[in-house]
Amino acid sequence: MNLREKLAAGKFAVTCEVGPPKGVDVGAMRQNAERVRGRVDAVNVTDQQSSVMRLGSLAGCVLLKQWGFEPVLQLTCRDRNRIALQSDLLSACALGLENVLCLTGDYVTLGDHPEAKPVFDLDSVSLIEAARELQRGRDLAGKELKGSPRFFIGACVTPEADPLEPQIIKMEKKVEAGAEFFQTQAVYDVRRFEEFMSAVRPMNVPVLAGIVVLRSAAMARYMNEKAAGIRVPESLIKEVEEAPDSAAKGIEIAVRTITELRGLCQGVHIMAIGMERRISDIIDAAGL
Repeated sequence: MNLREKLAAGKFAVTCEVGPPKGVDVGAMRQNAERVRGRVDAVNVTDQQSSVMRLGSLAGCVLLKQWGFEPVLQLTCRDRNRIALQSDLLSACALGLENVLCLTGDYVTLGDHPEAKPVFDLDSVSLIEAARELQRGRDLAGKELKGSPRFFIGACVTPEADPLEPQIIKMEKKVEAGAEFFQTQAVYDVRRFEEFMSAVRPMNVPVLAGIVVLRSAAMARYMNEKAAGIRVPESLIKEVEEAPDSAAKGIEIAVRTITELRGLCQGVHIMAIGMERRISDIIDAAGL
């Protein structure tokens, strides 16, 4: 049962992500993937996350598929115009990739090439529309295709944004454009997430809650300061700060959050940035 089928069947799905290397040595990437074999339904490959140049998501997804995993291609609008984005979507389908997460992308000043010229020819909504048009057999210029691709189109939403209403409006636009599932930004406040889910439930689209594992109190404070829409409660920061092993406490918090989220959404998406080797521990401890 693939990701599309599992969500359609109403089963609780588990996805995670792996970061491709800054180079061509994919050994660590494969090791991190092997640790979750049989424990997750799909594995995202990030697309130049935080605007740091790395091996491409398309190549990473092809490798995962060769290794026997179901990949989710992350595709951002930051580095490509509409010609390249549509070409990459066609390439993904031709290489056997179905799951696509359409993202706008972080700004280049956050990364290791701050002098790079950003593109942003499309945004996440228009990228979703482009994927849907390709499925209908046409490109954005209205030209007919020789063979139409098939995708399971995903998008991102930030459930703890303040104010929340603009996020809900944009989520509605993404659903109208063709989004079929959502993986959210980090969730730390389960009560606020429950309110979010109550507001978006009429859209009738699967939502996988994002779980970002805290490595330290410093990481939590950095996200509060720099990451739009992420808010780690001070009580959790204090827990991590006072723990003898901050990483272990972060894992404990992730497991606790997953347990509280079950029943509220259709799955979880685990982002253990820098701690990918511990994803299997989180999944096992949460009883997934």
